[in-house]
Amino acid sequence: MPDADWLARHVRLLRTSYQHWTGQDLLTSNIDSPQAVDVLEQADFAVVSHGTQADPIFNYANALALRLFETSWAAFTAMPSRLSAEPLIQSERDRLLARVTQHGWIDNYTGIRISQQGKRFVIRNATVWNLLDESGQPYGQAALIKDWEPLPSPAQEQA
Repeated sequence: MPDADWLARHVRLLRTSYQHWTGQDLLTSNIDSPQAVDVLEQADFAVVSHGTQADPIFNYANALALRLFETSWAAFTAMPSRLSAEPLIQSERDRLLARVTQHGWIDNYTGIRISQQGKRFVIRNATVWNLLDESGQPYGQAALIKDWEPLPSPAQEQA
């Protein structure tokens, strides 16, 4: 886990960027930064983010996201975000991220993801937004996932 200062800044950037694009607060607006870290960590929705690398690496996941992706903080934050999608749908994911980059955010993303244990799940109506740092420079992208459902494995589908 990163240190408390990094987490406080990152959660603040998640919130201010979400507010910038959507006009809404990711959390209750009267929560301060130290409390916001804990509230987001225990939220009943998943939040993930990645940086601005050429092949972006995940840099944040709250507790629900780690359970959804069946992984640890250390493993998740070392993984390129492209690996959260099955290889056959990488082009779909690339188109999504290009739309977010161009428009700042979308709130109707539906797609299939895969956990670290190989389990597939569908996410529906996810919000994906560009992260901006304190000076308005690109800082990465984040996703808010409120609606998901496990999918049968390909072997189960063929049975």
